[in-house]
Amino acid sequence: MYFKDLNNSKTIGANSLFISIGSFNIVVDAGMDPKLAGLKALPNFDQLEKFSLDLVLITHCHLDHIGSLPILLRDQPQARILLSPPSRLILPIMLDNAITVMKHQRDERGIKEYPLYGKTEISSLEEFFLEMPNGRTKVFKKLNDEIRITFVHDGHICGASGVLIEHRHRKIFFSGDVLFRDQITLPGALWPKEKLDVLVMETTRGNTKRRENHSIQQEINGLISRINATIEKGGSVLIPSFALGRMQEVLSILNDARKKKQLIKNVRIVCSGLGLTLVDVFDKISKKYGLINFKKSILKDLNVKPLLKIEYLHPGKKPAESTIFVVSSGMMTENTPSYNIAACLLNDSNNSICFVGYCDKDTPGGKLLASTKGHSFLFDTLNRSIEINAHVEHFDLSGHAERDELLQHAIDFNPRAIVLTHGENVSREWFFDELLDRSPNTKIVDPEIGIEYNI
Repeated sequence: MYFKDLNNSKTIGANSLFISIGSFNIVVDAGMDPKLAGLKALPNFDQLEKFSLDLVLITHCHLDHIGSLPILLRDQPQARILLSPPSRLILPIMLDNAITVMKHQRDERGIKEYPLYGKTEISSLEEFFLEMPNGRTKVFKKLNDEIRITFVHDGHICGASGVLIEHRHRKIFFSGDVLFRDQITLPGALWPKEKLDVLVMETTRGNTKRRENHSIQQEINGLISRINATIEKGGSVLIPSFALGRMQEVLSILNDARKKKQLIKNVRIVCSGLGLTLVDVFDKISKKYGLINFKKSILKDLNVKPLLKIEYLHPGKKPAESTIFVVSSGMMTENTPSYNIAACLLNDSNNSICFVGYCDKDTPGGKLLASTKGHSFLFDTLNRSIEINAHVEHFDLSGHAERDELLQHAIDFNPRAIVLTHGENVSREWFFDELLDRSPNTKIVDPEIGIEYNI
């Protein structure tokens, strides 16, 4: 197998992997770097020959994995797009929202090349989709060659899948973004038990050490306690949440706590647009496929209100009433609802900002978590510097696997080679060192960008 990382940087970035195996040329994911703008946010697709791909495999629908898919297909119109049935429903919605975001960034930041694609290109992708239900192997033939491909449930978010490729008795598994523990909305990953030849694995949490006696329930209890304490003081709570997956999980946590009478009564709950749109899609997926434990009736149960722009137009202005804001983006990216609402809440000690997922250190959310109470925090695009008086805390409800359990799975597979992807340098280094020590007979590859490897 020949392998090349097409990512634009050796980080989480714009996920896209090229492999050549036998007669087949395949790309796994086609993402967009959330920390970059314009053409710089794209993978290095110029390293692919035009009209050379046979298949594009989509592991899940976060934009760092699908954001550049229409651009990839411009030069690869013959390629089939393989994805899980839920992802087939989710992907067009995510890309359509990306167009809206790019148009705003064009107007606000003068990024002339935005949007990078249009609605027609998104709708045209449909004819290339091939659904891959979890656990059902499909055979693809080319000339006198063939490969077998199986998607497996990956946890993480609705529709997320790991991908097993079999070619001439060789087995290569792409982990995708994976979560082994059960969520309220989604069961944990169900990976194959067999021996692999090659494992290509994510490393997101390689720099996050598991705390002793830590449990997810402790994190949930801590979040609910923080919410209750904040509302009782007359304050408001911001929970920055990814619109896809994390927002629905947070709503389920709140609903579960309310049913158990653990959440303060009659508190106002507000959500933002895309997450609410996806609630309807999740409800449809739940009814059609039974792959997710989520129904749109939860909005009625919690009396969820849509976010009004008037609530975040004035940095430093207190909300009219105590509110739980469950809004995107999860990393508090500039010009998103969570970024603007944080500017409204941060200077008041009665308020709280509760992060519940992975937060890149270079994003506004990561920078706020690293800041000190009483110091000023710069909201660059708002041209405002606001004193940090609110309670800022991280609750570990990440959609990514703990590093130790992911490491153990890698060791148990006992592959001939392991390729490290989707992680910052320090995270990759942790996995590299641990695997080198615990799997001395396995070849460990931490690929450099744009370099082709024979694995």
